[in-house]
Amino acid sequence: MHAHRSATDGAIRLLIALLIAWLLTGCAGRELATRDEAGAISIDRALILAEARRSLGIPYRYGGNSDHGLDCSGLVRRAYARAGIRVPRTSRAQFKALPRVNEARPGDLLFFATAGGRRASHVGIYLGDGEMIHAPGRGRRVTTTALALDYWQERFLGAAAPAP
Repeated sequence: MHAHRSATDGAIRLLIALLIAWLLTGCAGRELATRDEAGAISIDRALILAEARRSLGIPYRYGGNSDHGLDCSGLVRRAYARAGIRVPRTSRAQFKALPRVNEARPGDLLFFATAGGRRASHVGIYLGDGEMIHAPGRGRRVTTTALALDYWQERFLGAAAPAP
């Protein structure tokens, strides 16, 4: 009888632990899921990524949208304009207006709540291989970053795919 009780207690503890883990992941927000398919990129996405890469090293400037300085949403507008795709000016407006996807592909937009709360305050362009290009903030330059970092995982809101 004692062995049966121990097995039952262990099963109950495991069930409770799984339930708690499930509840906590529900509170953590959306999962940052990506899909990289070699050779499966549209010409629009190729143009977006090429322009984003050309922007590497440009200094951050709030409201900037030129070679003299870019902010995160200015980088997005610039890259998407290269492919002839118009997007709203701010990360918040982009997040509200653009079509969401469950898995980001290269060229898709990734939105984050970096200013606290649950509102989009930062956007980057997914490069593939678990990296994005973005304009990180004052005193920095357009750069790439790994999405596996806890910072990005904890602040991720969702992905959008304005490009075909």
